[in-house]
Amino acid sequence: MNVRTALVTGASSGIGQATAERLVAEGFRVYGTSRNPAAIPAGARVDGVRYVPLELGSAESAEQCIAEVGAVDVLINNAGESQNGPLEDLPMDAIERVFTTNVVAPVLLTQLVLPGMRQRGYGRVVMVGSMLASFPLAYRSSYVASKAALKAFSTAARGEVAPFGIRLVTVEPGSINTGISERRTKYIADNSVYGPDFQQVLDALDQNEKRGISAERVAHTIVSVVLHRRPRSFYAVGSHAPLVFAARRTLTEGGINRLSNLSHGLRR
Repeated sequence: MNVRTALVTGASSGIGQATAERLVAEGFRVYGTSRNPAAIPAGARVDGVRYVPLELGSAESAEQCIAEVGAVDVLINNAGESQNGPLEDLPMDAIERVFTTNVVAPVLLTQLVLPGMRQRGYGRVVMVGSMLASFPLAYRSSYVASKAALKAFSTAARGEVAPFGIRLVTVEPGSINTGISERRTKYIADNSVYGPDFQQVLDALDQNEKRGISAERVAHTIVSVVLHRRPRSFYAVGSHAPLVFAARRTLTEGGINRLSNLSHGLRR
């Protein structure tokens, strides 16, 4: 039996770690990326996963990563940055970094694995996005825009690679209880006029994430996509996804934006 190889970015914690573990259980040969694999704590390492270095945003690092792994049948583009800040206060270098990390890096990895997938007549590429791409939220503009761009790449290019047995899929998780609130990057000017509202959104995000779904539940959705013979282009999981996406079909874009802001304590 031919054992398929999966590459999971950001596999040392959260969704990436849970996805790598589930893929191992399904019989895949699994590689997981980390900026510094040697620094991964023993408790964060998944038995059966081979860890390889990857510096997101470095073309040289991406090429070295794929060269070390070899043929990739399944790519899970999970690693990314969760960025927050008022648009007026966001430094341009921070915006450039979040797009490099959340868009350019996964697109580059996808480009590197597509030729081999095409030649073998099989491939699965899963872009791990965010439901905020579908429900934009104030003070998350750079992050929302990056995840929306990633989804657009996947959806638009899906028709290009489908004839070769390759499926591009976006999975949008809602609030997840993974401790990501401790790792968010935050940008706000001293004495910013946006300070109180910005803090309100951060507090709401923290509370929502404490009540959020587990990383394992998201991993279950991702691996189900990988195993599906003809997966859809888009899946959402958590944050009452079936209900809110049904409501989305009946609302204007402005209504969606107001609903998203209101759910985080902003009345506008």
